[in-house]
Amino acid sequence: MTKLLDGRELSGYIKERQRKTVLALKSRKISPKLLILRDNDSPVIEKYVALKKKYGDDIKIKVEDKLAKDADELKKLVLEANKDESVSGIIVQLPLKHVEQTEEVLKLISPEKDVDGLSGSGKFDSATATAINWLLAGYDIELKNQKIALVGRGRLVGAPLEKMFKNSNYDVTSFEKGDSLDSLNTFDVVITATGVPHLLNNSHIKSGAVVVDAGTASEDGVLKGDLSDEVRERDDLKALTPKFGGVGPMTVTILFENVLRAAEKP
Repeated sequence: MTKLLDGRELSGYIKERQRKTVLALKSRKISPKLLILRDNDSPVIEKYVALKKKYGDDIKIKVEDKLAKDADELKKLVLEANKDESVSGIIVQLPLKHVEQTEEVLKLISPEKDVDGLSGSGKFDSATATAINWLLAGYDIELKNQKIALVGRGRLVGAPLEKMFKNSNYDVTSFEKGDSLDSLNTFDVVITATGVPHLLNNSHIKSGAVVVDAGTASEDGVLKGDLSDEVRERDDLKALTPKFGGVGPMTVTILFENVLRAAEKP
């Protein structure tokens, strides 16, 4: 029987502890605040922002959302937020309308406030990569002495997760978009984050594997992962993230965990 890696359930436990941490901080006159900056108001982006606002409400952290008209205004807002002492953490909600500006905008975020861990020079690791680590650990998935495949090497998931795993001396192999996936069915753990809907099917996944789908794409206005539905119907896997409520909820949880750490300031 396939075990479901339920991110919502795990997130709920952590959220209770975070709520208490917020109360303790406020008793010390520290009020954590997350600022979301973006230049994109697509329905998918709006959904992600709404989820973060709801989570902030749940644990009593203020979340402010600002929509810039273009990349230049976005850069200006980042620089202003860096200096604003009331802002504990800053995230730039991706993707930007002008994708080519992404690197330049992210690099402007102050390292102490880069709670999404995407600038490459901040004090925090990637929130999504950390979420996958916590999700696997929370369900007692052992990674030592396992063959791990990372499908996709993007800045949000694949690249930072590869770095984390290699630092832990895990046996990890990364596959870029376009690489042959014929050998994927020899791996014990498969983590995919390409944003290509239905990329992986049963031929890519061996019996007894652990499968984490962190891919997100919009197809006809519906969010899709990297796994085909036939993989989700199997009952011979060791563990699998659900179609909804796997990595996503944990990513939001880690984001706010980082906001709390940023607010405390050493």
